[in-house]
Amino acid sequence: MKRSKQVVLAHMKKDWRCAAYAPITVAIAGLALSGCGDSGKDAVIYKNVNDCINENPSYTSECKAAYQNAVSESARTAPRYNSLNECIADFGVDMCRSDPNHHNWFMPAMAGFMFARMLDGPRSYYSQPMFYSDYPNSPYYRQWRSANGNSYGSSSYRTNPVKIHRDQMKPKPTVTRTISRGGFGSTSSAKSSWGSSSSRSFGSSRRSWGG
Repeated sequence: MKRSKQVVLAHMKKDWRCAAYAPITVAIAGLALSGCGDSGKDAVIYKNVNDCINENPSYTSECKAAYQNAVSESARTAPRYNSLNECIADFGVDMCRSDPNHHNWFMPAMAGFMFARMLDGPRSYYSQPMFYSDYPNSPYYRQWRSANGNSYGSSSYRTNPVKIHRDQMKPKPTVTRTISRGGFGSTSSAKSSWGSSSSRSFGSSRRSWGG
């Protein structure tokens, strides 16, 4: 009888330890999963708002709002140059214009915008301005670039499906200084999909504007 009681007590003690540590284990596992579970959000780069509406007829108002938001963000975050020639060297003659807030600065015009449907957050969409160069000698020739210089693949197609991660969706800082021709910062890798009939994924380098 005494041995049976000891076995029961030992079993109860073991169960108590499992119950005590299980929630902690689950919490740690949850944190680990949340840290590495960002596989990327599907987004598409459009050259104009009509392409967005045509592909997303149920999101007409979101496409329009996303485009306007991108225009505003472009004015705030696009790279600035001290001279028109420096801007042209990176983006081409037809892609550069005067900065409306600093008339002696120059900046690339917004050439498209990124659009993603969102199920969470304050808005039902995400957007940001996109740029590309039409100057063949530029290293950014016909390559979609975000305001901070990240590369998202070829701009040769009307639309370009991409994957964007949470850290890439964070608000970009307001540009307060100019950069020189090719003035970029650090490099890293990005994934994108070509918007062709034979869509394929590739790893491309992305760079940050130095401004």
